[in-house]
Amino acid sequence: MSIKPKLNRFDLTMIVISLVIGMGIFATPSDVANKAGNVYIFFGAWIFGGLVSLCGALTFAEIGARFPATGGFYKVFSYCYHPAIAFMINWVLVISNAASVAAVALIGADYIKPFLLPANMQNDFGTKIITITSVAILYVINFLGIKMSARTQSVLIIFKMSMIILICTTVFKSNYVPVETAIVPHSGSLITAFGLSLVAVFFTYGGYQQTINFGGDIINAKTNIPKAVTFGIITVIILYLSINYAYFHILGIGGLQKTPALAAKMIGVIFGATGYKITSIMIFLSVLAYVNVNVLANPRVYYAMAEDGILPPIFMKVNPKTQVQEFGMSFFIAAIIIILFFVAKFSEMLKYVMFFDTIGLSMAAVAIFLLRKKTKHLDGTGIYTIKWFPLVPVIFIISYWFVTINIFITFRENPYAALICLAAYALGLVIYYACTWNKKTTTE
Repeated sequence: MSIKPKLNRFDLTMIVISLVIGMGIFATPSDVANKAGNVYIFFGAWIFGGLVSLCGALTFAEIGARFPATGGFYKVFSYCYHPAIAFMINWVLVISNAASVAAVALIGADYIKPFLLPANMQNDFGTKIITITSVAILYVINFLGIKMSARTQSVLIIFKMSMIILICTTVFKSNYVPVETAIVPHSGSLITAFGLSLVAVFFTYGGYQQTINFGGDIINAKTNIPKAVTFGIITVIILYLSINYAYFHILGIGGLQKTPALAAKMIGVIFGATGYKITSIMIFLSVLAYVNVNVLANPRVYYAMAEDGILPPIFMKVNPKTQVQEFGMSFFIAAIIIILFFVAKFSEMLKYVMFFDTIGLSMAAVAIFLLRKKTKHLDGTGIYTIKWFPLVPVIFIISYWFVTINIFITFRENPYAALICLAAYALGLVIYYACTWNKKTTTE
């Protein structure tokens, strides 16, 4: 039943990079360019987003060092706030993470469907078929065991990083003449443009926080978690700024606004007509990497909830040989597939996913202040601590609240969206108290 540590620092570093580099960097820069409306806000959002994410990574590194536990994202809320708050936040984030995985898988399917499906299936239905098939394949692979999944992940993420570096080499293509495309300026204020740009930027930088869910899987967790998280996020920042400069160098802001399939366009600069086909395969493999790492991470939250008696014990059941939560993983895969039946476009999911993420992550970061008080006995024992405390977590928290407010403002166009988000949190509380009440009555 128990989870035993089998992953080393390199495994976790690759997982950190995999959790962050999904498919967003091959699509969201176009959305950021549209929201920004000029080159200064565009690059300002990516640089600021990288610095804020580094603050977040350092904050979660200390959380992971002070409280290494399987399903740590849930456990920290339960320990610092209350089990009801822990369930409410994580209940929503589990759905949000499934939606995020589904959204990224949809991007990859859009890239590859022209080569896999006939013309009459070049539609949303065809996209869903490819996406669900991809998820099902990784579902089978993950049954082979967590160590095998981690090794597969390392191979896939090294491949993905190589693709980003390849795209960056387009800046050295001396005979390419960029096509001048008119920029569509943002219609609102500069502050609003910056805030809305950060929605897609934070989505693209997000994911590193899930590493604290592997507390029980990591060898020497108190040392390896902070080092792996810090090195991983710095690597991501360098790659993201490099690829965005390459996008801008070749396309300009106006071209970015009108080119959603960015990777295909950039590879085409190097390889010509065959570039799109090459990119489609590479993008599809990148999708597999992102889906795979989320299938690894999210069931660990169910484990923590089941440990506290909120979810049935079956969610805590681990195959002793493979260290796989077979039921928990099946549940997460089922959630992804159900979401795919209802939503077929990446843009439809982005605001919902980021609304939940900004609230959940900022509250998790606030927990570091409570956690420091509760774990004073660990001070001076050699564990990682943030050097510029409390400035680092405060920057992260305020930045995420700023984005939350901007998302909430955009919900005015669709008031039901805000109600749906708030109702999801309320439903989590109802489920928690219903489960705990039922548990109490059965034991009595």
